[in-house]
Amino acid sequence: MNTIFESANELKQELIDIRRTIHRCPEVGPVLPKTKEFVLKKLREYGYEPQEICESGIIATIEGEKPGKTFLFRADMDALAIKEEAPVPFASANGSMHACGHDMHTAMLLGAARLLKQYQKDIAGTIKLVFQPDEEGFTGAKAMLKAGVLQNPSVDAAMALHVNSGTPSGVVLCGLGTCMAGCTLFRIRVKGKGCHGAMPENGVDPINIAAHVYLSLQEIIAREIAPMQPAVVTIGKFSGGQAPNIIPEEVVLEGTIRTFDRELSAQIYERIEKISTQTASLFRGEATVTEISSAPPLHNDEEMTKNIAGYLKEAYEPDKIVVFEQGGMGSEDFASYTYEIPCSYLLIGAGTAQENELYGKPMHNDHVVFNEDILPIGSALLVTGALRWLNEH
Repeated sequence: MNTIFESANELKQELIDIRRTIHRCPEVGPVLPKTKEFVLKKLREYGYEPQEICESGIIATIEGEKPGKTFLFRADMDALAIKEEAPVPFASANGSMHACGHDMHTAMLLGAARLLKQYQKDIAGTIKLVFQPDEEGFTGAKAMLKAGVLQNPSVDAAMALHVNSGTPSGVVLCGLGTCMAGCTLFRIRVKGKGCHGAMPENGVDPINIAAHVYLSLQEIIAREIAPMQPAVVTIGKFSGGQAPNIIPEEVVLEGTIRTFDRELSAQIYERIEKISTQTASLFRGEATVTEISSAPPLHNDEEMTKNIAGYLKEAYEPDKIVVFEQGGMGSEDFASYTYEIPCSYLLIGAGTAQENELYGKPMHNDHVVFNEDILPIGSALLVTGALRWLNEH
């Protein structure tokens, strides 16, 4: 298995070039035409016959000489609507940015695709490569699952790798059980009656209503959820009005609910609806609450993840494989896969400020820079985990 890491390291410059090509032209959402065509071209160059799914999703398979189960890799390809400010020569200039490292994930999986051709005789079964759009919007995984990504052939287990800024380069974090929060994105639309600011008695002020709603929502976590039960409600958008002397007709708030329990998320959403509508009614206005999208809590299969961690310790640097049981409140739409089949979702450190002053910025930050040295490591980790799992199952 150590030879896989050596083979991957020989691809390092190619993977960097791939990553930078994708990074320069980021695309957001479920439709990624340029990214899709680039990935399709690379897979064909490597000898695959990729198929398109869900507009910008891609599937490719490779079979070994021995029969066996089917193992799936997933990489996300979409970017964020963030203007890049990172001081790198390959920075995006189109107003969007790969601030969550999905360009890194795509490059790693393309590297794994090439490695698998070299080690095809060692595959006991089938490996399915999946390149997915719109992870950030939480629609990609659900759409791919609905379109049958786990069928033809039927998938037995899946694995995904995500870069983690602020973690030392090459350190692999393996979470057991529910290790990432579920997330529900919601929108509150508050309607009032517009009027001139000099005569507020002639209107119904939706800004005032929205302010009361915002403050009241904080009480859900403070007074309705047990302190030992992790839950977060965040309002990240508060928008209304266009002139300082005019009371507008409408205000829009958008936010997220994050918990480790799907039932708790549903309860919080119900309370948001009730607080919003009743508060608006109290102040003579109206409010409607709608779900924008959601991802459930991510649940790593404990047995599978322990197995994968063990394989990686044997083939990689054992002190860099860290197994943990309590996760954070970040969310990931790969979670939807984890309720269908056994899955392992691992994080790979992409650098700290102690290594390089450019590294270590938060994810989704306009200055975040990832250490490209981990690209071949990521490819080798994926291939090692899959080959060992298939051979032992």
